[in-house]
Amino acid sequence: MALEMKVPSPGESITEVEIAQWLVEDGDYVEKDQAVAEVDSDKATLELPAEASGIITLKAEEGDAVAVGEVVCLIDTDAPKPGGGDKDKSEPKAEDKKEKKSEKEEPKEKEKEEETKESKESSKETYATGSPSPAAKKILDEKGIEAKSVKGSGKDGRVTKEDAVQAKASMGTPGPGKRGESRKKMSMLRRKVAQRLVSAKNETAMLTTFNEVDMSPIFALRKKYKEEFKDKHGVSLGFMSFFTLAVVRALEMYPDVNSMVDGDYQINYDFKDISIAVSGPKGLMVPVIRNAENLSFRGIEEEVKRLATRARDGEITVDEMTGGTFTITNGGVFGSMLSTPIINPPQSAILGMHNIVERPVAVDGHVEIRPIMYVALSYDHRIIDGKESVGFLVAIKEALENPEELLMDNAVKRALEL
Repeated sequence: MALEMKVPSPGESITEVEIAQWLVEDGDYVEKDQAVAEVDSDKATLELPAEASGIITLKAEEGDAVAVGEVVCLIDTDAPKPGGGDKDKSEPKAEDKKEKKSEKEEPKEKEKEEETKESKESSKETYATGSPSPAAKKILDEKGIEAKSVKGSGKDGRVTKEDAVQAKASMGTPGPGKRGESRKKMSMLRRKVAQRLVSAKNETAMLTTFNEVDMSPIFALRKKYKEEFKDKHGVSLGFMSFFTLAVVRALEMYPDVNSMVDGDYQINYDFKDISIAVSGPKGLMVPVIRNAENLSFRGIEEEVKRLATRARDGEITVDEMTGGTFTITNGGVFGSMLSTPIINPPQSAILGMHNIVERPVAVDGHVEIRPIMYVALSYDHRIIDGKESVGFLVAIKEALENPEELLMDNAVKRALEL
């Protein structure tokens, strides 16, 4: 019996996927639930498990776009599981091997002698007709210059040591290093991300405003409570919970930042679904923390860990990446000092975090060394004015530099649920 395997629906509004990679070959025996292919949608990469055990026949090629519900392979469920082959039939006897080896060795030795003879004769003929001297050859090899590109001044055009010393590689001449190139089709997810980024640049009036944050108060809180927090809740007290709660507070103060443009209308949200950009095996993914305004430090850290793990393991679903009213991206984990993040459409703003560097700053008229992070807010100027964008970023700075009062209501242990 041949079982038809069809493309399952990865989520609403998705009508087509792409065969990113077959994990088995045509004619292989597969076990039930074994991953046989990776399929790309414009939102995520998913594995396609075998629905039964048997011999598989592939009906689509890698890179093919196939509709949801279309047959991509057949599985012959009646086919027996193949056993081991008979080695004796295919293995040649030891005596036959010896005979064949001796037959091959004779002509090879003759060929070697002829080649040596020819090379000696040719070297005699060409030694003084443009070939370099041993010293010149060594110098040219070190410079990565081919001898034939150097005009020799010696007898019969021979390249001398002086010629090699004065020789210079042409700027237009390729060096001795590799100059290969490769070409591969971008995944459907990567192509969709590219389209969205270009769309964001072309269809929004995007501007970026910058500020800096003194991270000393957060460093002090984490140093004091990090171990106790982890022992009690099983997750680390990271920076993301502070930034997420600072964003939630700022969105309450500046609701236009928590909105989107829909034609001639502006849509405002009364909830805060915060998208967090994480790096996955197939590129950047943006899972969403739903109703972040209702979560505590512990709730946010648990959700960040859960979503990041699912994204890195390739288990994130389309629903978990759909929506979001505001995005936070952290280029600092890769060492970025400053950047202008691109808006994640249809959202209207994105906050960029960066690396933390000790810098000299003026504090009460004195120079002190403090851990400083530059932050950036890219926003859609069509609905967010300069006053709102700057005020929003200042509100984030204030909350991060005074977290005990503005994020914890002066009750640190209660806020951390310790």
